Amino acid sequence: MKVRHIVLGLLSISVIAPIFLYTDRVGSFVNPSSSRRDFLDDVSALTVSGDTRHLNVLHQETSTALKEPIGVVYSDHSTVTREHKSTRVLSATDEELQQQQLSNPIRQVIDRAPPGLTTTLDSHPNASDISAIELDQQPTQPSGKIVQEHSDNKHDRLTEPADAQVRHLKDQLIRAKVYLSLPAIKNNPHVTRELRLRVKEVTRALGDATKDSDLPKNAVDKLKAMDQSLEKGKQIQDDCAAVVKKLRAMLHSSEEQLRVHKKQTMFLTQLTAKTLPKGLHCLPLRLTTEYYTLNSSQQNFPNQQKLEDPRLYHYALFSDNILAAAVVVNSTISHAKHPSDHVFHIVTDRLNYAAMRMWFLSNPPGKATIQVQNIEEFTWLNSSYSPVLKQLGSPSMIDYYFRAHRASSDSNLKFRNPKYLSILNHLRFYLPEIFPKLNKVLFLDDDIVVQKDLTGLWSLDLKGNVNGAVETCGESFHRFDRYLNFSNPLISKNFDPHACGWAYGMNIFDLSEWRRQNITEVYHRWQRLNRDRQLWKLGTLPPGLITFWKRTYSLDKSWHVLGLGYNPNVNQREIDRAAVIHYNGNLKPWLEIGIPKYKIYWAKYVDYETVYLRECNINP
Repeated sequence: MKVRHIVLGLLSISVIAPIFLYTDRVGSFVNPSSSRRDFLDDVSALTVSGDTRHLNVLHQETSTALKEPIGVVYSDHSTVTREHKSTRVLSATDEELQQQQLSNPIRQVIDRAPPGLTTTLDSHPNASDISAIELDQQPTQPSGKIVQEHSDNKHDRLTEPADAQVRHLKDQLIRAKVYLSLPAIKNNPHVTRELRLRVKEVTRALGDATKDSDLPKNAVDKLKAMDQSLEKGKQIQDDCAAVVKKLRAMLHSSEEQLRVHKKQTMFLTQLTAKTLPKGLHCLPLRLTTEYYTLNSSQQNFPNQQKLEDPRLYHYALFSDNILAAAVVVNSTISHAKHPSDHVFHIVTDRLNYAAMRMWFLSNPPGKATIQVQNIEEFTWLNSSYSPVLKQLGSPSMIDYYFRAHRASSDSNLKFRNPKYLSILNHLRFYLPEIFPKLNKVLFLDDDIVVQKDLTGLWSLDLKGNVNGAVETCGESFHRFDRYLNFSNPLISKNFDPHACGWAYGMNIFDLSEWRRQNITEVYHRWQRLNRDRQLWKLGTLPPGLITFWKRTYSLDKSWHVLGLGYNPNVNQREIDRAAVIHYNGNLKPWLEIGIPKYKIYWAKYVDYETVYLRECNINP
């Protein structure tokens, strides 16, 4: 009996237990909520041809070697959708892919499993551990539609800088020069010759290109060839310290060359700004000759009775540049609502007086009134009355400008501009004496262009101030401490170094208030104190800041936009909405060094078909 029980026990172990284990294993397939970890452990132990294989996730690469994209099967209710993938497919042929699948036991199990099981495995959180080929899965789309993904490479090309290849080529040249200077490369004649050849090729391909579209078609080939040569050089030299030392030396040399070039550029720019172009030298000579062929009655301007009428709009323009003065007048009249109400008072020097008159006699500004005066006719303006006139003729000032030995003089070249020697530049401080019967006058520089009607300036209430001007303290260098010497107690006790500066070039002056406050005498007093140039250097803006201190009314910035003579990045929106644009700086629009994109605003008010301009070869 006991033996019988033992036999039945063994029978149950050998027959019933395998059936139970088998049914439990099947349950793990059927029940989707059961753990997949046991399944993975068992599958990983499967053998093919007697060898145990371990799971290895294959490296993913983008490739177009496969003839067709790999499909991924999704279960969307009762519909099966095949979606094509364009990224991260294996770089392999069809045969290699089949061999990999044969050698991968997991792929075999998945391929033989029912469709429902395949979907379950692919959607499992650890599917990346199971699948030998990892694919990016996108949300399932309706049947019949294809999801097309844009490759990252295309996106990179769209966002790539326009000068990426140009910069790469320049970097290659630097690296090649560094390698050629290293002993390890010098001792290898073959690599040295190759690098020198590549340098010549890349330099020729690069040329003057600033963006990739300027490069020749073979630039990419030259770039790749240079990369190969540089890789050879990299394998030969292994002294990083020598490379760093050479790069530092090259950087120091480049910085020193840049400093020298900047100094030379500044000198040449100043020289060009002071030099009169041939055409502008020819023009006054030609006009002067023509003027003296006229009889006395032909030399007079019409409507001279309007010159002292305070009800009209009066402009003051002091210039020896005929073409520049013509642009100011033409642009102002072009935008005036009632040109007959505008009167222009032009004061020039003796050399340009006849030429200036001849220009406006032959090119009258429509119905506007013109007056041209010679500064020599202002007999009241003499050295006994004007301190600045006395200073301009002093031996120290002549020595400052004309002596060759200037060791003790100021090194800043802009202070040596001869315009500071011209009394025309200082005539703006004598407006009440020049126009004794006028109440208001609009002062204009000769390097401005008017873009809107300016009559609204005469109706502005300056609130007891003498000067109406646009402030220029948007940047720190436009404040008082930029122009005045605050180390001097006379300046530091009377003025605020952080006070906002303002611009000359378009200023509305209340002459009645000027006379009442005796502003001219304020100017004279400070000029006498600055006889040795210790309070400020030269120019008219520093004494203007002092003279009109707390007497200046701030105008809206849209009346006057500055910087077109030195700043290539003036806001285009501000230029378009400005009533007056100002070419302050050395890059005047009538010079070749003028900023090209700003010249058009000035040139459109010049009639280049005028006979005098053609004869003097003045072209746009």
